[in-house]
Amino acid sequence: MKRIGKLVCSLFVCLLTGFVGSFFTRDSVTTWYSDLSRPSFTPPDWAFGVVWPILYIMMGISAFLVWNRGIDKREVKAALGVFVVQLVLNGVWTPIFFGLHMIALALVEIVLLWAAILTTIHVFWRISKPAAFLLLPYILWVSFAVILNAALWFLNG
Repeated sequence: MKRIGKLVCSLFVCLLTGFVGSFFTRDSVTTWYSDLSRPSFTPPDWAFGVVWPILYIMMGISAFLVWNRGIDKREVKAALGVFVVQLVLNGVWTPIFFGLHMIALALVEIVLLWAAILTTIHVFWRISKPAAFLLLPYILWVSFAVILNAALWFLNG
């Protein structure tokens, strides 16, 4: 039962990050964002609503796998600390981009997020290889998002 509680907690925290971010995208997607010049490789708006929940679930499971190795272990605490840093950076990008409409600052922030995800994968790898593997689609999607953010800045900056 304790494991199920950890899993639910991990999933909840990750999904909550996305849910909070959705408050910033709701109005901007149909107004400000739709008026931006976008590169030809921009996914349709609905794709983000499909991809992100899947990624948040995978992130939650990944964190659970590491947490389940023993929170009393120093390397687990440190790895989860790195995970929290990347999760905060994940949550901050949306208000910067969609809330403040600051494309250049969002680009700087998403590069920091990318580095934090890579660091998380590295520290998770030492504790749980499945946990690290679960984050690979996330780093790939954020890599694409960095390119998209840069293109949006180039076209609209």
